[in-house]
Amino acid sequence: MVLLFLGVVYMLSLRSSQGYVSFILIGIAAVIMIYWVKVLKKMTVESSTPQYTPKEADTKNWVYDLIKGEKEIIFVAEVPGPEDQVTVRLIDGILYVRGSAHFSKEVPIETTPDMGIHDFKYRNGVLTLKIKKLETL
Repeated sequence: MVLLFLGVVYMLSLRSSQGYVSFILIGIAAVIMIYWVKVLKKMTVESSTPQYTPKEADTKNWVYDLIKGEKEIIFVAEVPGPEDQVTVRLIDGILYVRGSAHFSKEVPIETTPDMGIHDFKYRNGVLTLKIKKLETL
């Protein structure tokens, strides 16, 4: 681009017999050159940085359902991965959910110390948990 600009300036300077016209054309060529350099810089900066990462999109769109009953709590959520890669733990009122592709979430749940995960179901990417009071022997 710079070589093209210098070539235009050189060609216009050869026609200096026309007076102010050559200076006006050189000015126009300079403005156009500056504009295109800015456009090219903007295009390279925008194309090199991604707008979002897939992990951020998954995090923002993850929803779950927490249904509180008198004796139990039901937790339903979409979790990516096969069943053998999905793990769930309930520790001190926080439900830890992990799946494949570095999927990991923490959900605070109002529980008592004697409550635990009673039923675990995972079908077609949907996790369903029943949390209720554990029976002691």
